[in-house]
Amino acid sequence: MLTSKQRAYLRGIASTYETIFQIGKGGVSEAMCKDIKDALRKRELIKLRVLENSGYTAREAADEISAATGSEVVQVIGSKFVLFKRNPKEPVIENIPKAK
Repeated sequence: MLTSKQRAYLRGIASTYETIFQIGKGGVSEAMCKDIKDALRKRELIKLRVLENSGYTAREAADEISAATGSEVVQVIGSKFVLFKRNPKEPVIENIPKAK
């Protein structure tokens, strides 16, 4: 579970990121979750977007994908959301505030 300081730190980093996945009318599939899991392993922090023709809200999609990938929802704003999953072997993001 992320603390508020960790979440704020990751939100700051994610603000410069581009969206790399879009959830459309096809919804959330197993193949998409596998691709997202691979991207999380490589990047640790990714930004996704829910298109208007999708049957999901951004919060619903974020919750479903985070449960399927074992990641944490950092932020949900409008149609975009950010996911984080720490790579224990090769961390990419440094200086994350420690949890007390």
